[in-house]
Amino acid sequence: MQGTIRKQLTVILTGVILLVAGCSSKTKPTDENFMAGLNAYYANHNDCLFPSALRFPYEVSPGPDAKQDKQRMDALMNSGLMKRTEDQSIHVEVYALTAAGERAGSRFCYGHREVTSIDSFTPPSKEANGMLKSTVTYKYKMMDVPVWARTDEVQKAFPEMAKALLGDATGENTLANAGVGWQIPD
Repeated sequence: MQGTIRKQLTVILTGVILLVAGCSSKTKPTDENFMAGLNAYYANHNDCLFPSALRFPYEVSPGPDAKQDKQRMDALMNSGLMKRTEDQSIHVEVYALTAAGERAGSRFCYGHREVTSIDSFTPPSKEANGMLKSTVTYKYKMMDVPVWARTDEVQKAFPEMAKALLGDATGENTLANAGVGWQIPD
């Protein structure tokens, strides 16, 4: 009789453990799982002013299209990240990185996102490759922001960055799940 009770308790305990484990699964489409996937991605992916590295020395030629480019380069120069010289022979302004600019890198990254809440997500749909996908809209704040990115002149020259630094920015990403948790596909 005692063996039967022990077996019943083992079955019940195993069922409870499986139920609890199933409820906390990383593969379920929950706000917590989406936040974990987004934050894991952004911990290793900074937001930058430029999508690819600028090549230095960087030249700005005079003309109607150069106004915004010059404003941006001058803002970075006034923040101590670049120095400017003028090449009178070809009528261009030449920008080079300072020591501080070299530390910032030629994409001028200004921190990484930390997701603070999930606003919405689409119902997960199964793709042809068997992965589940969902588009997630979220709020985030920027972390590890350097001093130069907080200057008024740089924020005026780069309004998208300024908007992200406000502390309540919104983003959207498609996340995929192949059975190991929600991730941003690379």
